Amino acid sequence: MFNGMLKKMITEFSDPIRYFLELNNDFIEMNQCIDHQISIKYEGQECVNCNKERSIFRMGYCKKCFFESPATGDWIIRPELSNAHKGIEDRDLEYEKKMQIQPHIVYLSLTSQLKIGVTRKNQLYTRWIDQGAYEAIKLLELPNRYLAGVAEVHFKKIFSDRTYSNKMLQNNFENIDWDIERERALNYLPSNYKKYIVEEIKTTRFNFPVLKIPTKVRRLKLEKENFYKGLLKGIKGQYLIFEDDTVFGVRAHEGTKVEIKIDQD
Repeated sequence: MFNGMLKKMITEFSDPIRYFLELNNDFIEMNQCIDHQISIKYEGQECVNCNKERSIFRMGYCKKCFFESPATGDWIIRPELSNAHKGIEDRDLEYEKKMQIQPHIVYLSLTSQLKIGVTRKNQLYTRWIDQGAYEAIKLLELPNRYLAGVAEVHFKKIFSDRTYSNKMLQNNFENIDWDIERERALNYLPSNYKKYIVEEIKTTRFNFPVLKIPTKVRRLKLEKENFYKGLLKGIKGQYLIFEDDTVFGVRAHEGTKVEIKIDQD
C-alpha cells in the first residue's frame, strides 16, 4: 500500500519508456505494475506549492498559490511573454531568470497530429514523453525562452500547437514525411532566426509500455468517483491505461492525495 500526494510521473528515456511514481518517500516503478490489478482511492487534496489541504484550482496549485507562485506565471504557457532577459520581473525575477534565460528548443512532434512546441533544452525528452509523442525532431535552439516563444508564435501560423489526448492514447496519428515538414518549417522561418537552426537532422522515436490500446477512452475523475480498481495495461504520456478502457491522467490529478494498492498475484 502506498499513500501520498500525486505529482506527474518521473520518466526515463529507454526502450520502452520507464515510469516512476513518487508518493511521499516511496517510489513505484510503474512498468512493473503492468498486467497487475491497481486500486486508487481518493483521500483529499493538497496544494503542491504550500502543502496545505486546499482545493486544487489548476496545475496542482490552490487558487492563492496559482496566482502568486512564479512557477505559474503566464510565460509558462505563453513563452513569448517572457521578460526576464530584459530584467523585468513578473513575480520573482531571480526564479524567472533561472528558468527563462537558458537554452530552449523549438520542436516538431507527432502526437495526435504534427505539432509545434517549445521547451527548455534540459527537459526536451521529458517534454516529448509527457505529451505522448510517437516521433519528434528539433528545429531551433535559442538562448532564451522569449526568442523561442516568438518563433513558436510564428510557426503556429502553419502548425498546430495542440495535442488531442484521446487520439494520442489511441495511436490515432497521421503519417508524415519528416524531411518535407522540416523543410516547410525552415522555409517559413524569418531570416534573423536562421542562425538558430539545428543542423543535425535526427528523428527521435518513442516506445511506450502499452499492451492494449483503448478503443473508447473513459477518463477517470477520482474526486467524483472516489475509488477505482482495474487491470493496468499500459502507460503513455502521463496517463495510466486500464483494460476496461479507463484512462487515469496522473498529471491532471496533481495535488490529489491517494491510497494506491497493487495486487502482486
